[in-house]
Amino acid sequence: MPRRLRPVELDFVSSAPVRLEFTADLAAAPPAVYTALAEELESTPDWFAAVLSATPTDGGAGRTVRLRGGIRFQETIMAAEPGARYAYRIDETNAPGVTAMLEDWVLSPAGAGTRVRWTMAVDGPAACRLVMRLARPGVGKSFRDAMRGLDRKLTPARTPSPGTGR
Repeated sequence: MPRRLRPVELDFVSSAPVRLEFTADLAAAPPAVYTALAEELESTPDWFAAVLSATPTDGGAGRTVRLRGGIRFQETIMAAEPGARYAYRIDETNAPGVTAMLEDWVLSPAGAGTRVRWTMAVDGPAACRLVMRLARPGVGKSFRDAMRGLDRKLTPARTPSPGTGR
């Protein structure tokens, strides 16, 4: 059964009791990464295995996300800065224990590609906080796998040049 979470603002990303932060470097440029994250929601399950579906709501001001395992989120977009940042607050979820949650994707140039920094900021009772901290390795693996999938989607396969022997 969905529950309403405590509404938080963008500063929650730095003040949350639990912050899971991960980074990855992608070959694609920041505008392409942003488009995949924020605008092409229907293709999210193609590169992020944990996601079953992601659909825009409220004319693009929100999203509904379904994860494998039955978890659902109703979200409000908090920051949409093309090529730079995409953040959303979870307003409603059936995930047990969580009382407040925000996810923040920050994109920055890294050579010809993009450095992606993803922060999941969470609050809840002590047991929820402990579970989230213990989940860090699994969440990190899910993020790394998703970024490899996104990089494959956004970076065309490179074919060897004739005569290079590669």
